[in-house]
Order: sequence, then structure tokens, then C-alpha cells
Amino acid sequence: MKRRAVVTGIGMVTPLGLRVEENWAKLTCGHSSIGPVTRFDASPFKTRIASEVKDFHPEDFMDRKIARRMDRFVQFALAAAKMALEDARYPVNGSGNDRLGVVIGTAMGGVEAFEKNSNLASQEKYREVSPFFLTTVLGNMAAGEVAIHHGATGPNYAPVAACAAGNIAIGHALRSIQRGESDAVIAGGAEAPIIRSLWAGLDVLRACSTHNEEPHRAIRPFDKNRDGFVTGEGSVLLVLEELGSALRRGCKIYGEILGFGSSCDAYHITSPSPDGAGGALSMKNAMSDANISPEDIDYINAHATATVLNDVSETLSIKNIFGERSYKIPISSTKSMVGHSWGASGALEAAVCLLTIQHQTIHPTINYTTPDPLCDLDYVPNKARKAKVEICLSNSFGFGGANATIILGKYKE
Repeated sequence: MKRRAVVTGIGMVTPLGLRVEENWAKLTCGHSSIGPVTRFDASPFKTRIASEVKDFHPEDFMDRKIARRMDRFVQFALAAAKMALEDARYPVNGSGNDRLGVVIGTAMGGVEAFEKNSNLASQEKYREVSPFFLTTVLGNMAAGEVAIHHGATGPNYAPVAACAAGNIAIGHALRSIQRGESDAVIAGGAEAPIIRSLWAGLDVLRACSTHNEEPHRAIRPFDKNRDGFVTGEGSVLLVLEELGSALRRGCKIYGEILGFGSSCDAYHITSPSPDGAGGALSMKNAMSDANISPEDIDYINAHATATVLNDVSETLSIKNIFGERSYKIPISSTKSMVGHSWGASGALEAAVCLLTIQHQTIHPTINYTTPDPLCDLDYVPNKARKAKVEICLSNSFGFGGANATIILGKYKE
């Protein structure tokens, strides 16, 4: 019999706040976290807005000396892991937790540290390069540091799959529990990509919104006038736990990870397949893994980046799988309020799905004012909606054609 994985803890460090309740309250009221870039001077760029984590003080979650050796994305992950474990009331003693794994995805890793130290090297200030430079830039450092801090000696992975990394991390965690490698896994994503060099790259790629004068209205998923995403940052981590372990501990259960599926567009490095075939295959694989049919899905949390091509492709993917029922399934975009946190986005959206099930409320897709004939589904525009939701599907699609879908459900005995 397949081992089941439930979620017993959630830790959130996002532009909306540092607590689960704060994030959920702001999402359901349609609050946007988008504002002017403050981490560097963005005036030379066409896009001068971002979704930044505010009021984050690493020393609230870790020793100040330890925090100084870490990139910002690792600091976010350590904070989210601490909150998730506390929420789950999961027993950790700092060593010997060989049944506890860690899987934290990222798109870029320690890019802030890389930019800072490479600038020093290019100026021939070699002696000023940090002795921790190499360890701060590695993509697996979030997973590694979380394991070190909590003595998690079980499986440790760091999926690097662009914007699909968070969902893939949760999928790996699910498999680890199903295979019997772990009894619990800290899983999700972490990202801190708000740096000058990335902005230069995004500017020439023309991938981001330029609605700088009205930041809160910049991200417009599925709207006819959408003009791109806005980069965000943060970390969201879940504690996935084998059902028997969770029941023995008598802890709170947010829901169950029912299935995971992935695919590749194998089409283009940045553009999605125009016919939506890759996304459709990912959803099909996830539902097959969960042993459910399209009729069982009550809600879809879309990847929904507000780029012209992606939103059309995802809409077609949904139609390919659900047919006429596509028009009856509520769909919403978390990114419309928090921006696109790259490898952390899937984990945030997984947490949102669990909270949707818990509260029986679907948060809105904000800034949806002008319907696009090519995007004609129910995107829960502008206002939260009460609904019966027992099974959610969450999509994450990334550069390189990476697609990952997870299925989350209400826990049932």
C-alpha cells in the first residue's frame, strides 16, 4: 500500500508578510505587494518595480554571525523552515534526525552574493572577496543549511528547474515519503533574485511589466492588456509527513499531497509551447499519479505569469485536459498579488491551495478588467469567492520548458 504524505506545517516569508495568517488575509482581500525597487537603483531600467520582502530581520530567526555568511535566499529558507517546523510541532533536537529530509528548489541560488563578489573580483579587489563566496552561491545551500540547523540527516536535494523548482521539490518530497526513505520532509522553494544584473537581463528580454506608475496594477494575468510579470522573492516551506507519523503525533493536518507530474515542452528556452501540450501532459501525469479524473478537480491555481504567451498557452493546456468543463472550474493567480518569486512560487501556491481547502475560499485574480478572447475561462476576477474545494491542482512552468503539477486534497481517513 502506498504511503501517504500530508502537510503538517507551513512557513512563509513573502512580500505579503512573515506569517501564514497575514499572507492569507491579504490574498483574500486582493492586496498587492508590488512597489518600487528599493534594493538597488532601478532608474536606468524600463521596469522599476518589484515584489520585495519587507521587515525581514535574519537575526529574528538565526544568529547574526551565521546570517552574515549566507545569501539572502538561504536566510529566507532558514526562517521559513523554522516557522514550518514550529507550526508542525515536529520534534528536532539538532542531530540524528535520519528520517527527516530536506528538498528546497531554486531557480538561481545565491545570485546576490555572486553579483557582489564578482564585482569585487572584476575591480581586482581580490582580498575583499568573501571566504564564503563559493558556499553562498551554490543552489543547494538553502537545503544544506536547513539540514545543518535542524540535524536533518535524511535525503537532501536541491532541484534547479527555473520557475518549476518549488513544485518539483514538493514532488521529490512526496516520492521520498512514498518510497519509505523519509517519515517527514521539509520541502518548498527559496529565491532572492532582486539584483541589478538580473534586471538588466530581464529588461532586454522584455519579460516584465513596465507599469511603474501604478505598481499595484502592474501584473494582469489573463487580462487583454497584460504586459509581463514582476519579479518577487521569498521562501515558502512545507513539512510533508507520512500519515501514520502525523496521526501518532496528533498534530494539525492542512491537507494531503495526492500526486505529482512533470513534463518538458522541448520547444524553446523561454517561450511555452503554443498549443499548451507540455502543460497538459504535466497535468495529465499528476492526475494519473493521484488516481483521480479531471472531474475531481475543484480549483486550479495557475502558473499565470501575465506574459502574453504564457497565459494563452496555460489556458489551452487546461482546455486540452478538461474540455468543456474548463469553463466551470475556478482558476486564480497568486502572482497577481505577490509577483513571480521564480523557484519559490510553486511552494507559495501549494500553501495557498492548502489554505483554500481549509477556508473554503478562493482568492481572486486581481487587475482583471479587460477580457482576452484567447483567455476566456473563470479566473475569479478581482474578488474572493466562497466555494466547496476538496481537490486543487497547481501548475508551475519554467524556462527551458520545465513543467510541474501537484495535486493537493483535503485529508480524508
